[in-house]
Amino acid sequence: MRYSRELAYDAAPDEVFAMLADPAFREKVAAAQQVVSVAVTATPAGTGVHLVIDQVQNTAGLPAIAKKIAGDTTQAVVREEWSGPASGTIEITAPGKPTRAAGTVTLVADGASTKHVVDLEVTVKVPLVGGKLEKLMTDNIDAGLSVEHSVGVAWLKGDR
Repeated sequence: MRYSRELAYDAAPDEVFAMLADPAFREKVAAAQQVVSVAVTATPAGTGVHLVIDQVQNTAGLPAIAKKIAGDTTQAVVREEWSGPASGTIEITAPGKPTRAAGTVTLVADGASTKHVVDLEVTVKVPLVGGKLEKLMTDNIDAGLSVEHSVGVAWLKGDR
C-alpha cells in the first residue's frame, strides 16, 4: 500500500534537518506519542546522518486481529539514512513481525518554509487480512507523523 504525507514547517531546510537529526527531538516526539520506551542513536554520515529510533509501543486500542499479531506491546525500529540535509531513505520494521514500511524522506524549500515529504510502501504479509492491516499501519504512521509535526512546530519556535 502506498502512503505519502507532506508536512510544512516555517523554517529553512537546514533548520528542519538539524531538528530531525537531533536525538533530543526524536525523544521528545516519542514522549508525546506515549511510547513505552525509546532509544535513539544518531551517527553523522558525511553531510547526512544515520538515525535509528528503537521504540516499544503500547497496542491498546488496536483491533483484536492486530493485537493478536502484535501482542500487548510491539517494537518498532525506524531507520533513516539521510545522505545529506535534503533527502534520505526510511525503513520501519517490527522485529519478528511480518510488517515493513520503506521509502524516502525529502526536505524541499518552499519560500521561507520547508516541505518535509514522506513516501512509503507499506506491506503486511498476512494471508487474507494483510490489506486491512496495511491500512491500519498507514493510519498509525500518519498519526505518528501528526504528533511529530506538532512537536516539530513547537521545537522550531524554541519549545525544547
